Amino acid sequence: MFVSLQSKISKPCTWSHLLSRPQKVCLCPFLPIHPLKISTCLYIIQHPAEESRVLRTVPLLAACLPPDKCKILVGRRFSEDRYPELAAVCRNPSTLILYPGAEATNLEEVTVMSSGPPVMIIIDGTWSQAKDIFYKNSLFRFPRQVQLKTNISSQYVIRTQPTNNCLSTLECAAVALTIMEKNKSIQEIILRPLQALCSFQLQHGAQIHHSKEHLLKNGLYDKPMPKNKRKLRRMELLLNNVKI
Repeated sequence: MFVSLQSKISKPCTWSHLLSRPQKVCLCPFLPIHPLKISTCLYIIQHPAEESRVLRTVPLLAACLPPDKCKILVGRRFSEDRYPELAAVCRNPSTLILYPGAEATNLEEVTVMSSGPPVMIIIDGTWSQAKDIFYKNSLFRFPRQVQLKTNISSQYVIRTQPTNNCLSTLECAAVALTIMEKNKSIQEIILRPLQALCSFQLQHGAQIHHSKEHLLKNGLYDKPMPKNKRKLRRMELLLNNVKI
């Protein structure tokens, strides 16, 4: 358990969209001087619970990109009537949705259609929240479903992930943009403020959070095993290295 750095130092950062961080732990020096020039447009579908988290990664992502290339929509349900722009985006043949699964194609193998600038939708939330949003919104069935084929471990070490290879929204966007833009420097630039954020938090009392997969396999999981059969099955899959 750790305390937000905002409660320790009073002088705020000038970047209001970066949670008004204190000057001592300001992330501005780790952001690109100018927003990255990219052709891909990201639509971040954010679960309302993520909006209130102090240490979320989407504001960092938005600070690295031009406003017209990173659009954030907060909610659980997205109907065609209420979100006509999103509906048009979802029906566009060049739109992709980043959501792993049996129907997903590895992003590296996808050829984006040239009917306009590429668009990618990313769902921001816990795995259960993302699953709920994906399956309960028919609009998200239209875009081509893609996933990232990567063995990198998350650098977002101040928040517990289900498995060793689960990535934060910012990390997913960084890897995806690197592939889509064919520019390896993008990943390094976008991850820089996340690395700084985690470093600052660890210096002020935060602890490294290993994934549930790591804790279970090393006998370090100190919480009672769930009684719910579905949740218990998920734990078994993590132990057996099965994708969930």
